[in-house]
Amino acid sequence: MNNPFNNKSLTCVVILSFFLVACGSDNDSSSQPPPTDVDQPSVNLHKLPIIEIDTLGNIIVDEPKVKTRMAVKELNDDGIEIVTYEGFAGVEFRGASSQSFDKKSYGVETRNDDDSNLNTSILGFPEENDWVFYGPYSDKSLMRNPLMFSIASDLNRYASRWQYFDLYINEQHQGIYVLLEKMKRDDFRININKLKESENDGEDVTGGYIIKIDKTVGDGIGTGDYNDTISFASHHLSQSNKRHHFLYDTPDSDEITTEQKIYIQSYLHDFEDALQSVNFTNEEVGYRNYIDVDSFVDYFILNELGRNVDSYRLSTYLVKDKNARLAMGPMWDLNLAFGNANYCEGDNVNTWAYEFSVVCPSDANPVPFWWQRLLSDPYFSDKVKSRWQALRLNVLSDEHLAEKINDISLLLEKSKSVPENFSVWGTLGEYVWPNAFIGESHQQEVDYLKTWLQSRISWLDNNIPAL
Repeated sequence: MNNPFNNKSLTCVVILSFFLVACGSDNDSSSQPPPTDVDQPSVNLHKLPIIEIDTLGNIIVDEPKVKTRMAVKELNDDGIEIVTYEGFAGVEFRGASSQSFDKKSYGVETRNDDDSNLNTSILGFPEENDWVFYGPYSDKSLMRNPLMFSIASDLNRYASRWQYFDLYINEQHQGIYVLLEKMKRDDFRININKLKESENDGEDVTGGYIIKIDKTVGDGIGTGDYNDTISFASHHLSQSNKRHHFLYDTPDSDEITTEQKIYIQSYLHDFEDALQSVNFTNEEVGYRNYIDVDSFVDYFILNELGRNVDSYRLSTYLVKDKNARLAMGPMWDLNLAFGNANYCEGDNVNTWAYEFSVVCPSDANPVPFWWQRLLSDPYFSDKVKSRWQALRLNVLSDEHLAEKINDISLLLEKSKSVPENFSVWGTLGEYVWPNAFIGESHQQEVDYLKTWLQSRISWLDNNIPAL
């Protein structure tokens, strides 16, 4: 039988479409975005869109955003290049450890001439003003984030829309980038209640909140230690005897009221206390009373599938909508997933990502204790097993995942932008932190991702039933 992960006979032209869909829950269906009829824009398979930035003599830095001019160019159905956006944009570096890379990623705001926010569509995305220009660098397959976002969408979980493009800054080619949606409250992104400053009691104060587990650097959070202004600490220790912290994302630390802080702190502390209690498996007084269990199940499966070394402890989003239970997700920042990290067993297909704090107890960012505790409850572990078995029959089947990788690889190949990307950056055959594999060609990088994922799925097939 042919191995679907090594199938190179794909000849069909694929138009990728993704839908923003609702997260299911066995308790509450309102804690994640509802379905929409907005399609993921299709990519012309012969040439990527182009985004040009003129910095107007300004130097791009890590905050604040500097004023630039931006133009977006696409090919129409007749193959003619047309300008689909032209105007001002604020641009800054984004990311934490990735800022050390030569190829930067950027936070971008589309703006009016007076620097006020301008909601507009870019490359067919729903109108907004906040964008991420992600520059794959250490991920030399160029596809780990798009792949996981596509898989998450297949699980009916919201994940950022994505679109490849070629970026030019001051007429200098920067290689292949990925347009992403910044994770924020929005009708077409994280679709939760907009919590007003005046909503401080009763059911009004119950949502919506977006909370992050992450470093304090990057994405405008701050540059120092955790403090009471931007975060609050768990009352419980991880397996490495460290405490994780929760960062205020929405409302952010400059906007959230004292009453809202008290509410969301109390809710998360009550959830963790219930999870650690002797009655934690009880449906009424245990953890199930606080969380959207199905979202936790899917989040676990997705993170273990990718074996992301940052899973559960960094770039981790939690959503609490009005009158709803706490939900996990969306997925974010997967450039070190699928075997692309040579530390803390990040490339090991045969270990659990949720046990990171056992493998690397000295790391300053621990995995919350939740996952060991949840998996010790037969109700939760049985849901993981049944969900995995069901998904393996369709969206996580060997054939479907192989086709998905081949589709993205074909898109990149047909764009004819891959050779120039690596000509600009010269990373093929070179170690870029924290590569576990160094391919001499883009195809070798893609093949490694395929082989790694095949081995990972085989291990999960054998080990999820034993949870």
